[in-house]
Amino acid sequence: MPVRLRKFIGMVALVALVVIYAILSTAIAVAQLADAGPLMHLAYYFLTGLLWIIPAMFIIRWMIGRPQNDA
Repeated sequence: MPVRLRKFIGMVALVALVVIYAILSTAIAVAQLADAGPLMHLAYYFLTGLLWIIPAMFIIRWMIGRPQNDA
């Protein structure tokens, strides 16, 4: 696959990931944390604010197209 196409697909996937992840995490927070205190809200948004990095890391690694080490 050409590098430019791989990077374009990865960019679209990253934007979709961020939009879908933000909507889902906010919907879960509204449904589950309505009666929770401010510290619980802070902990939830801190955690969910960092968790999107894991799938984004795999998308970026795929975009770069580094060879995998089989050692």
